[in-house]
Amino acid sequence: MIYGYARVSTDSQSVDAQVRQLRAVGARQVFREAAGGAKTDRAQLRRALAQLDAGDVLMVTRLDRLARSTRDLLNTLAGITAKEAGFRSLGDVWADTTTAHGRLMLTVLGGLAEFERELIRVRTGEGRRRAVANGVKMGRKPKLTPHQVKEALRRREAGEPMREIARSYNVSHSTISRLPA
Repeated sequence: MIYGYARVSTDSQSVDAQVRQLRAVGARQVFREAAGGAKTDRAQLRRALAQLDAGDVLMVTRLDRLARSTRDLLNTLAGITAKEAGFRSLGDVWADTTTAHGRLMLTVLGGLAEFERELIRVRTGEGRRRAVANGVKMGRKPKLTPHQVKEALRRREAGEPMREIARSYNVSHSTISRLPA
């Protein structure tokens, strides 16, 4: 079965033109939505994806109706592929997983996105190492000062309940229990 997905960015816009295009090429059911493209959790898209079975096709008029970023597009396409369904964009003929050429193009895009993620990971790691070398302390700031840690340890060793110690410093009892002995 062919499903359509039509999306506009605001309630003041109309999905009617998209619906007409999708129905003209055989979409039996069209899911309609008014939601910004940057919003990745869209209820009607989720419903459309849930309807897909093996052999079905989800169509959109243009790729930007489905996703705003390459990562969002690839994640959505992975969900469609996992259901053994196809995807087709009417305005972007290369984005058609029902053909070998379309699958090739989307595989190349997926490889580029993976490469980009790896570059980001490497650059982030290098930046962290440079920051640590320059004396930047990473992670959260300690809840207790060194003096408070020393005092809390003394009180804990004296047998005072951890919950009482924690309450006096306005921290959780697990913070006190994790203090090194």
